[in-house]
Amino acid sequence: MTHQTHQACTSFLAGKLATLDGSTLIARNEDNGVAIWPKRAVIHPADEPRENPFVSKGNQFSTPLPDHAVQYSAVPDNDPSAGDYGESGINAHNVAMSATESAYTNSRVLGVDPLLDHGLAEDAMLTVVLPYVDSAQAGIQRLGHLVSTLGAAETNGVLFSDPDEVWYMEVVSGHHWVAQRIPDDAYAVVANQLAIEDVDFDSPDFLTSPGIRQFVQANRLNPDGGRFNSRHIFGTHSIQDAHYNTPRVWYGHQLLTPSAYENPTSMELPFIQHAEHKIGLDDVAAILGSHYQETPYDPLGGGTSAEKTQFRAIGLARTENSHILQIRRNVAPQRAGIIWQAFGNPAFNPYVPFFAAGDQLSDAYSEANGDYSATNPYWQAKLLEVLSEDHFHANRALIDDFIKATQSQAIQRVTAGDALPESSAHALGTFNAETATQFTTTIQQQIGKLVQANAELSALSFKMDANL
Repeated sequence: MTHQTHQACTSFLAGKLATLDGSTLIARNEDNGVAIWPKRAVIHPADEPRENPFVSKGNQFSTPLPDHAVQYSAVPDNDPSAGDYGESGINAHNVAMSATESAYTNSRVLGVDPLLDHGLAEDAMLTVVLPYVDSAQAGIQRLGHLVSTLGAAETNGVLFSDPDEVWYMEVVSGHHWVAQRIPDDAYAVVANQLAIEDVDFDSPDFLTSPGIRQFVQANRLNPDGGRFNSRHIFGTHSIQDAHYNTPRVWYGHQLLTPSAYENPTSMELPFIQHAEHKIGLDDVAAILGSHYQETPYDPLGGGTSAEKTQFRAIGLARTENSHILQIRRNVAPQRAGIIWQAFGNPAFNPYVPFFAAGDQLSDAYSEANGDYSATNPYWQAKLLEVLSEDHFHANRALIDDFIKATQSQAIQRVTAGDALPESSAHALGTFNAETATQFTTTIQQQIGKLVQANAELSALSFKMDANL
């Protein structure tokens, strides 16, 4: 396979007081340039052999690694020739990381601090950060140090969380970055734009690269004068933003803060928003699987052809890895981290829960899967997606019932895992494998139902007149 750019993602973050059970949540759809790009889900043990220094297969970015690493999960590409693209995971310290939300810096900034061909890029980011940090802030400091000293190859956003804090970090130029702590009672939706607004350099809720204020001032990059609005200084305000990016933020806000009455093409949608109810996992799944339901902009809806193609939806056929990383606060640390993993479009696919501290997710999730296999979770998800979208309206009840049933099944599995008599890595890993097997069966049953339903709807049918 040739290299594909991982881009056009949608991210969600929520603080511990904004969620139903006091968990911190970070989540993201990892979208690709093509509809089929196989991903795997793996556990990297602490004692795994590592080449040191690390050298990226994608662009030869190189950095020495710390001597000590901890276990962490990742969702790499099946084809590692252009780099791992580990993308999302939770480590043994219950630090979650999702990397990256691709974004764009304006030409003024890149004219004075351009991106580096051999700088740190998305393919390597999780690999060189997550195994070596013990808090969300430590993740930002490590990633920030790498960007400031070795440079960045891309503009992007990175999500971090731990049991207490949720942070969003943006790499805004070749050597500069900003990060903001999501308030405990708030949430944020990000869609391929630099999103952080006013930076308070005196607040512990903001972290930045060294000298960023002097850099902006010396190069006269601030359009606002007295305030330091990172989005205005570093970001873009294009027609693409208005039709490709901001509508996704708008729709996420509509689901959680319906009284906001925002404009889907506004360039000033707030980064930090407050929900009108406590946020559950089902809310996050609804956002990441959404396609502007109940609006004229739904590609599967009843709007005009112009309306249905006006905005880019959130859940896509080219969504390869959708994840919700939950760090719970009401359980023992060994059971706190839950990886809610979906392959394919979460509009049609369930989030399968895995205990991050387990020594495996399952053999089926980690196996090589470059070729189609009816029993592989990635390919199952893609088949389910294709069958669900075909005759979507006729099968709407069947699809909705499946999503509701699998959400309940997932919660039941987490409850059963919490009741295990031991929480060793092996016990949780064995439990994870059993969870994977259960969901493989459930998904296969749904595939069978859709095959039957779609067969009945075939245009190549003919009913004989009863009188003949």
